[in-house]
Amino acid sequence: MNISEVAKKTGLTSKAIRFYEEKGLVTAPLRSQNGYRSYAPKHIEELTLLRQARQVGFTLEECQELVALLHNPNRHSADVKARTLEKADEIARHIAELTAMHQRLVTMAAECPGDEGADCPIMDNLSGCCGKNDSH
Repeated sequence: MNISEVAKKTGLTSKAIRFYEEKGLVTAPLRSQNGYRSYAPKHIEELTLLRQARQVGFTLEECQELVALLHNPNRHSADVKARTLEKADEIARHIAELTAMHQRLVTMAAECPGDEGADCPIMDNLSGCCGKNDSH
C-alpha cells in the first residue's frame, strides 16, 4: 500500500504520516526497489491509533507509549485504562484553569467602562497597578 492509500484509510495527510515516521512513532515501512514506502495493515493500525490518540489530547510521547502497548502482547488493559484516566484528569485540570481564566477576563471586562477615557481597570489589573491617581 502506498502513502496516499494509507492517508485515505487513516484520515491523516501524507505529511503527517511522514512526520510520525521521522519521529519514530510508527514502525518503519519497507521500501520498494524504487525507494517508495510500502505500508502493511499494522501501519494503518498504528497511524489510526496515533490520529485518534492525538484527537483526545495525548502528547507525541504518550502516543509513542501507546503504540508500544499496541504491539505488546503482555500489556494489561488496567495500564491502558490508568493512562487514559490520567489524561482525562489532566484535561479536566486544564478545563478548570481555562474556566478560571475566562471568568477573570469576563470580570475585568465588566469592570472596564470601555469608553474614550484613558482609565482602564483591565490595564490596572494586568499591570498590578491600583489606578492612575494612586501614588507609587
